[in-house]
Amino acid sequence: MAESPPLHIAFLLFPNVTQLDLAGPAQVLSRLGHVRLDLVARTLDPVRTDSQFALLPTARFEDIATTDILCVPGGAGTVAAMEDVETLAWLRRMGGEAQWVTSVCTGSLLLAAAGLLTGYRAACHWASRHQLNWFGAEPVAERVVFDRNRVTGGGVTAGIDFALALTAAIRGEAHARLVQLGLEYDPAPPFDSGSPDRADAATLERYRTIAARQAPDREARIRAVAEAMADHDAG
Repeated sequence: MAESPPLHIAFLLFPNVTQLDLAGPAQVLSRLGHVRLDLVARTLDPVRTDSQFALLPTARFEDIATTDILCVPGGAGTVAAMEDVETLAWLRRMGGEAQWVTSVCTGSLLLAAAGLLTGYRAACHWASRHQLNWFGAEPVAERVVFDRNRVTGGGVTAGIDFALALTAAIRGEAHARLVQLGLEYDPAPPFDSGSPDRADAATLERYRTIAARQAPDREARIRAVAEAMADHDAG
């Protein structure tokens, strides 16, 4: 009897992606067993991350017709990717057929811009979560959110939690626990400053100031994408 084809996982790769949004889930999901994982970009040229090093795509948009699991990371390059017609078109194609449509951090905004989260509950990085409303999604302040076949993770490190939760949904909790043990995923951060609810006021204000200085037009550009999407849907 012929062996079934491997479960295919496609990660979107775009310039200035946050590599941990991708690398954390990829490490976990690669241990699902019997999988093929692709990093998909517009070309096969190295893609520079926002950590200053590059990742190598394994496939181009036109090389991947369908996928079982679509995963979209976020990062500093999210807004430019949201403005790219070719990227959004590929996401729509993949999301229309995938068994699981997923994201980490601000990757949920990319899914939303492609029309894939309209009417769905979703997570996002805490500083951008409110922007999901502009695309007809329902922001949820949780680390991992399941809504039907949409699975979204919060900011950056939540990608590991998201991937373990998805592993449990696909292979069962026993397998997910085994993966967690193998990766020694046993967080014990040295500081309790990982969310705006626990960070002190000075740290929170400093973060907001730096973020605004680095991308002063970010909110306006995202709102413009949302408005263009609404105009297209209305037309």
